[in-house]
Amino acid sequence: MMDTTLSLLGIGGAMALGAMSPGPSFVMVARTAVASRSDGLAAALGMGAGGIVFAIAALAGLQAAFLAVPGLYLAIKGFGGAYLIYLGFRIWRGARQPLAMAQDTDASPRPQGRGGRTFLLGLATQVSNPKTAVVYASIFAAFLPREVPLVLALAVPVVIFCIETGWYTVVALALSSAAPRSAYLRYKAWIDRAAGGVMGLLGLRLLWSAVRGN
Repeated sequence: MMDTTLSLLGIGGAMALGAMSPGPSFVMVARTAVASRSDGLAAALGMGAGGIVFAIAALAGLQAAFLAVPGLYLAIKGFGGAYLIYLGFRIWRGARQPLAMAQDTDASPRPQGRGGRTFLLGLATQVSNPKTAVVYASIFAAFLPREVPLVLALAVPVVIFCIETGWYTVVALALSSAAPRSAYLRYKAWIDRAAGGVMGLLGLRLLWSAVRGN
């Protein structure tokens, strides 16, 4: 039970950091929230639904692959570690680059009240990003045991949905008003560097684990 709890906490913490890293999903929700808070919240739900899709696919795919090719477990750890280090470096290096949405917030607002369409747009944005799939697989490989108990397999998608939806709900609520949006942009460099540093450390942990063969 303790191992299950630790795995769940590890996945939750790593996924929270990944969700908070700026990327296509963040920009999509932010831009939507600038025009309409309700559409921004619908987009946040779409991101959470996309997280469930990735979680289920990663759980099923990883378990099947590990059973068929035992050595693949270590290979994914090594590749995932290298990619997370690269991703952390990219986030760190781009910390001072302005978000694209900050340059065109004066554009004419979109028609509001299209919650269903915005939900689907958020879902499509999430699942169409191949980098997200790699991050999910890497984090799951780092924290999941070789034999995943049923309770953990059921709990992981729920936790992922809560993290993705919760974070992007915060983004939608914050960036739909002027003052919090300005505050985020003011401290963006520090936030991005913190996220990039933690992502890089997670990558180093994966690589070291792969080298040791466990």
